[in-house]
Amino acid sequence: MRTCNQHTPPCRAPLFRGDFGQSWRWFWSPVRKRGGAQRRGVLGLYLVFLAFAPFASAQRIEISWPTPNPAWERGQSYEHWVQPTVSGEFTSGLFGSVRSNGSQFHEGLDIKPVSRDSRGEPRDEVTAAMDGVVRNISARAGESNYGRYIVIEHPGVSPAVYTLYAHLARIEPGLFEGMSVKRGQAIGTMGHSSGGYSIPTDRAHLHFEIGLRLTDNFASWYGWKKFGSPNQQGLFNGMNLMGTDPREFLDKWRAHRVDNFEQYFAALKPAVRLRVATSRVPDFITRYPALLRSPITGLLGGWEVQCDVTGLPFAWTPLSPTQVAGMKAGSVEIVSVDTAALHVFRGKSLIRSHGGRPSPGPDLTTMLQLVFGLR
Repeated sequence: MRTCNQHTPPCRAPLFRGDFGQSWRWFWSPVRKRGGAQRRGVLGLYLVFLAFAPFASAQRIEISWPTPNPAWERGQSYEHWVQPTVSGEFTSGLFGSVRSNGSQFHEGLDIKPVSRDSRGEPRDEVTAAMDGVVRNISARAGESNYGRYIVIEHPGVSPAVYTLYAHLARIEPGLFEGMSVKRGQAIGTMGHSSGGYSIPTDRAHLHFEIGLRLTDNFASWYGWKKFGSPNQQGLFNGMNLMGTDPREFLDKWRAHRVDNFEQYFAALKPAVRLRVATSRVPDFITRYPALLRSPITGLLGGWEVQCDVTGLPFAWTPLSPTQVAGMKAGSVEIVSVDTAALHVFRGKSLIRSHGGRPSPGPDLTTMLQLVFGLR
């Protein structure tokens, strides 16, 4: 389950060889042998490469802290800007397996206010962390654990991550879905709105996430699961969003250890490596081609995917039919597991053992269902 405050969510191999003309001939020769629909899909993915690959790995992005709290920008420790849970432990407001003695996962950062009114309500303005497009505004607090929240996608960076701003007291007037916003632009006011539980005023905060959206076919999966309640947030339901550690990225970016998200994802450590036998190109990797470790050549037989300790599929390698020989279409094979890393990170259940063989646990199964359409 995705959770928030006080409650129970080596460099990438080059895509191109030589100049543009050589790259095109190298790619197109095997692609033209495919069927029409598959050829168009792979060709579309290649054209996305052309748009992003030559530039993304070299450019330094511009990103800003989303609240007036100056502590992080001044290089102060997290105790100066984190809002802890009722436990009082500041680590409980960070990303990761940080709650309930490490068994509960928290998918973002909880940033405390620096200004309050006479009633103790926060007055901090919440601002967009990067240039982007508003994709979701959930203005009715009771419809989500996030309370009032906003999701912005950032097509100007690669991969085109989302940022999420939750528990807002107020949405900035005039903000609408599809609207372009600039880095530092006001989008709302910090608060303690929630759904199905209560966040006390003294623990008001901004829940801030950075991550990737799993599928464009979320409605089908949601209906198949029969949750018994309508999906009020469309594609930007929290179950379709998978965060990465904002603090880790921001700290590395500030220290010039990474310049952008492509470099950050390329340096993540795999906790699980798996293979999926399928000739499909999931819309996830079409939207995030920067996560490819090698280009698609020849017939596609499947994928080898590296997942971090949260189950985020951050590195993708296409496989030929020969490389998945013996696997049933739609089947999943666990290639390797970092048992020590998963033991430390207990907030997600990625792997189970059946007869001494590893198999996907509940959280990894959900990711595979959403990303690959597995049922």
